[in-house]
Amino acid sequence: MALVGLDSVYVAQITKEDATGTTYATPVKIANAIDAKVTPSVDTQSIFADDSVAELISVFSQVDVEFTIAELSNATYQLLLGKTKNSEGVIVDSADDIAPYFALGFRAKKSDGSYRYVWLYKGKFELVEESFQTQADKADYQTQPIKGTFVKRPLDGKWRAKVDSNDTGLATGVISGWFTKVYDKA
Repeated sequence: MALVGLDSVYVAQITKEDATGTTYATPVKIANAIDAKVTPSVDTQSIFADDSVAELISVFSQVDVEFTIAELSNATYQLLLGKTKNSEGVIVDSADDIAPYFALGFRAKKSDGSYRYVWLYKGKFELVEESFQTQADKADYQTQPIKGTFVKRPLDGKWRAKVDSNDTGLATGVISGWFTKVYDKA
């Protein structure tokens, strides 16, 4: 089945990560999604022996994520990039701001009406280019991108969980609970 839609973009901040595992805050919906691009980076090297490729070795590096959303609210901007408001309620960007780590979840509609559900386990979001345009004689939407880089968790090496709602053998409650907490079952 083809993917034909995208919605329900959620983030859950990592509140603790140590030798016992990773703990996430309750997921929050951040925006109405327009599109998404998830690009894993894998370095593959060939080992040559007897004048041909004898073996391929692949090493996972990171996942680059880029979303376009209808609007990046100040509250979401503040959350994703670790910004603070001053005493007058204004966000003043600082070169010393540190973005926290998050899990990122979303779902994509399939052509048969089912959904693919995804959680990326650990990543940070970054500042992106902003563009502005004057209003003319017709409506011209100005959407906003969000970029992030996601990596594997150091304790267990996991970087993503995904499932289709019409997969066979799916445990009860997996889909209905997908956005109530980060899916993280061994």
